[in-house]
Amino acid sequence: MDFQTNPQLQLAADFVQYTNQHIFLTGKAGTGKTTFLKNLKKISPKRMIVVAPTGVAAINAGGVTIHSFFQISFGPQIPLDANQNRGIEPGNFGAAVKRFNKEKINIIRSIDLLVIDEISMVRADLLDAIDEVLRRYRDRNKPFGGVQLLMIGDLQQLAPIVKDEEWNLLKGYYETAFFFSSRCLQNAGFVPIELRHIFRQSDEVFIHLLNQIRENQLDAETLKQLNKRYLPDFQANEEEGYITLTTHNYQSQKINHEKLVVLAAKVHRFKANVIDDFPDYMYPTNFELELKVGAQVMFVKNDSSPEKLFYNGKIGKVLAIHKEVVEVKCPDDAQTIMVERAEWQNAKFSLNEETKEIEENVVGKFSQFPLKLAWAITIHKSQGLTFEKAIIDARQSFAHGQVYVALSRCKTLEGLVLRTPIEAYSVKNDSTVIGFSKNVEANQPNRQKLLQAQKIFQLQLLNELFDFNYLFRQLRYTLNQLAENRTVISGNLDARISSMLNPMQNNILSVAEKFENQLAYLTSNMEQLEGNAHFQDRVKKAGAYFQEQFNVIVNEPLSKIAFDTDNKAVRKTISGLMEKIMREAELKTTCMNEVITGFDLKHFLEVKAKAQIDSSATKVKRSKFSAEYMDVKYPAFYAEVQRWRKEKAKELNIPIARVLSQKELLEIANSLPVSRIELKAVKGMGGVKLKKFGQDILSMIIDFRQMEGLEVPLGTQKELEKVALSTTEISFKLFKEGKSVKEIANERNLATSTIETHLGKYVETGEIAIEQLVDPDRIAAISKIYYDNPKMTTTEVRSKLGEDYGYGEIRMVLFHLNSN
Repeated sequence: MDFQTNPQLQLAADFVQYTNQHIFLTGKAGTGKTTFLKNLKKISPKRMIVVAPTGVAAINAGGVTIHSFFQISFGPQIPLDANQNRGIEPGNFGAAVKRFNKEKINIIRSIDLLVIDEISMVRADLLDAIDEVLRRYRDRNKPFGGVQLLMIGDLQQLAPIVKDEEWNLLKGYYETAFFFSSRCLQNAGFVPIELRHIFRQSDEVFIHLLNQIRENQLDAETLKQLNKRYLPDFQANEEEGYITLTTHNYQSQKINHEKLVVLAAKVHRFKANVIDDFPDYMYPTNFELELKVGAQVMFVKNDSSPEKLFYNGKIGKVLAIHKEVVEVKCPDDAQTIMVERAEWQNAKFSLNEETKEIEENVVGKFSQFPLKLAWAITIHKSQGLTFEKAIIDARQSFAHGQVYVALSRCKTLEGLVLRTPIEAYSVKNDSTVIGFSKNVEANQPNRQKLLQAQKIFQLQLLNELFDFNYLFRQLRYTLNQLAENRTVISGNLDARISSMLNPMQNNILSVAEKFENQLAYLTSNMEQLEGNAHFQDRVKKAGAYFQEQFNVIVNEPLSKIAFDTDNKAVRKTISGLMEKIMREAELKTTCMNEVITGFDLKHFLEVKAKAQIDSSATKVKRSKFSAEYMDVKYPAFYAEVQRWRKEKAKELNIPIARVLSQKELLEIANSLPVSRIELKAVKGMGGVKLKKFGQDILSMIIDFRQMEGLEVPLGTQKELEKVALSTTEISFKLFKEGKSVKEIANERNLATSTIETHLGKYVETGEIAIEQLVDPDRIAAISKIYYDNPKMTTTEVRSKLGEDYGYGEIRMVLFHLNSN
């Protein structure tokens, strides 16, 4: 089945690939919906995830179950307020959504297309729950988070399962249990595409009869014609391979058991081989398969070999059973089929870290003969299968669409036998579904609607790219949060953000608004955009202009931000806000770089999807905000004391503010006090703090002043040298005893950076070999910078080397160089 040879299939494929419209792909049984999905997966440039409501359906569609992927509970998903449309805040649904890991979040953020197979079985509340998850991790203001939906299925077949007690809970929120009653989908809208060419049946009389049942037009004449296939005395010839379709599982099991028992041959039992993660509810056939020579079986998988000897639903008889081969003869086949074990794979989606593509990774395997006893199966399990000959027992039909599903499994009317007459009451059709289906038929799109939708999609992508309002609002909100917490926050963050707002308003937002209007006017008479030279030229120029402005006004200030606070809650809030801002800035920058060379829809979607994925570069951590940009006179010393404070707090298991508060840290880093009297003058540094931490802090100050060539007042020089001398000697003594820097720091209750400074003095005198303290490769790297730039400060050296290098080892190398 080729898209290009079938206009309907091609139209459906184009709507999926070149628009962002949600699509409901439907069609009568046998119109090729499953085949369409398989072919789409091969050709579509969009990043897609395939899900289905049941395990078997998911395996058949090459996807995963809805509940497992979105981690949604099986109970009713109830909105909190029945009188309003569902909100977008996380947690509005009664059933909690589990927290996803980073990989799952990245996958969700990079999805272009979500395919839901067997949509007829998906309840409205489940579809709304999917919307909840997608909004949570993508765009909270767009239906389904901005992901395009492709819903595949036939509403005239199997309906969603909803128990009475569940419907009692849901009926106050939904008109019906069917997916089209989803609140989100009703607001979002969708394009209905109905496939009309039937591949399964070619008998026009039988096709007409099935359509009458499907469309609830089963009149007396049609029923009479159908019931001609009621053959009360019919005895199936074992050689012809008839299969009985039943309404209930116990009926088919009873028939299969009775038929197997009467066979005189020896029973052979084959256990499946299950590897890793393959849950039993997804088993495509029995875990323990019981077979006898003479048993009627059905293939439950398509033949993957080039010969294509069997297909899912093909009926045959077991002729012989060998150790690892079952010989099956099918009616009308000249040769027997030597059946070996087949393998089914349970796949989960993951993200390739290098390519950023969504990949299917096999997490479990199920190996068994692709057969099952098939004198009878349930109508439910026959969905999607095709039979040459079938006996249908539908007298206990209980669900909407069951009779239609059963009858439509057959290729011909002549291959169909009714066990009991079909009664009009047993053909259950939901009037709501019939009305919905008629509306679908009446609103089929054409090529003109496709072109319009494609153009709308392209303009929407560009307008979103050059819409900077979200970022502007985030910056203003962050500035307000900074103002509310100004007493506990230090740094330049508020100044940096303030400097962005007016230039953004004047040079970016106002210009972007004008550009959107210009683009709308420019393209109003264009049918296609990508091939239009004038359109492409305008987009390139816009990309270049906004990229330049954005780099100067936004990216440059963001690269030099710094803030700090002792308040964990405030730090978490501000860091979270800045993470959103920086991720949005990175996304904008990446996508603007792409359109500078022209707009190509396929490539743009690929670039955008990759840019939406979290990376370590956009994850805001405290180290991201360099002390270099703090509002402090000596940022290098500030960073050193900050690390010491953190180490000390960890060693003593106390909050960092009990070592040094943010205000105390800033004042010390600005004034560099050189005596206990000066240190005590820092507000908060008297008493216990001075006694516990004063010597450590003064040692760091002395060392920093000396290393940076700053003056050490003469009046305190001797006192400080005595302090430094006594403490360095102790460290040296412990080092000679074989203790490491960390062990000395722990024993002396000092920071490791302080011990490194102590020992550095002995490196300078040659009493300690530098190689005993610093890795040779790091010695070489630090030395090279000093050789090339002898006047560099330790701060500048560390900035050039990176944060992986510590001030202590840099200073020790400098001591070593001074000794030479």
